[in-house]
Amino acid sequence: MAGKLYIVATPIGNLSDITLRAIETLKSVDIIAAEDTRHTLKLLNHLEIKKTLISYYKQTEKTKSDVLIEKLLEGKNIAVVSDAGTPGISDPGEEIIRNAIEAGIEIIPIPGACAAINGLIVSGMSTKEFLFVGFLPVNKKEKKEKLEEIKELRQTIIFYEAPHKIRKTLEDMMEIIGNRKITLAREMTKIHEDFTRGTIEEVLEKLGEPKGEFVIIMEGNKEENNKSIFSKMSLEEHFLIYEKQGLDKKQIIKKIAEDRNVSKNEIYKYFYKK
Repeated sequence: MAGKLYIVATPIGNLSDITLRAIETLKSVDIIAAEDTRHTLKLLNHLEIKKTLISYYKQTEKTKSDVLIEKLLEGKNIAVVSDAGTPGISDPGEEIIRNAIEAGIEIIPIPGACAAINGLIVSGMSTKEFLFVGFLPVNKKEKKEKLEEIKELRQTIIFYEAPHKIRKTLEDMMEIIGNRKITLAREMTKIHEDFTRGTIEEVLEKLGEPKGEFVIIMEGNKEENNKSIFSKMSLEEHFLIYEKQGLDKKQIIKKIAEDRNVSKNEIYKYFYKK
């Protein structure tokens, strides 16, 4: 009789976030397939669990999946874990799941932490419809094409990004997509957990020295609504609307930039060149 494959979510930072069911599962299985065995060993030591570990990371998914399927068919129960969060979500897991389905092996999800969902629910943006992109392509051309494609989407959009790439990615987003509202979630559930909300331009100004892993939650394309109100107006007419509301020049420039989904500097230059 074939064993069962458990897809086990682990904490994204705070070890207290692991579920009781995840602990029970890790204790009961015969083998744990881990993205990084050293990282998983720390978690297991914390939980006082001793198990056979098999390395299972992105570059070895295809070959290791075959090995794991053989062991499952022999009757071994196996848990797949990633370094943090839910396996298969921008982490290893897809290959073994597909192969297990083909082999008729029972797959059991053990739910838990997911950085994308946790970032979304505190972003203040629409959760009715959202798109998870994960990490953007490394290739510059492919990255640009992906951002161009995303530009037209109405749903809330979720990205992952590494600290050494975050500034350039936000700059690329502002250039290609526009000065959208975003929430930048950093080091969620950890000591230095931080959420920065505002336009891309505002978030870039507050970014400082990037540290930790990032989740970017971006509002969907609202351009059609803005166009219906502002596209036929001159900048002067647009300015006058807010001036009548009693806003000062700096506040008005910020509002116009948000309404038209452009950089604040672009509007600033227009009015201060006069």
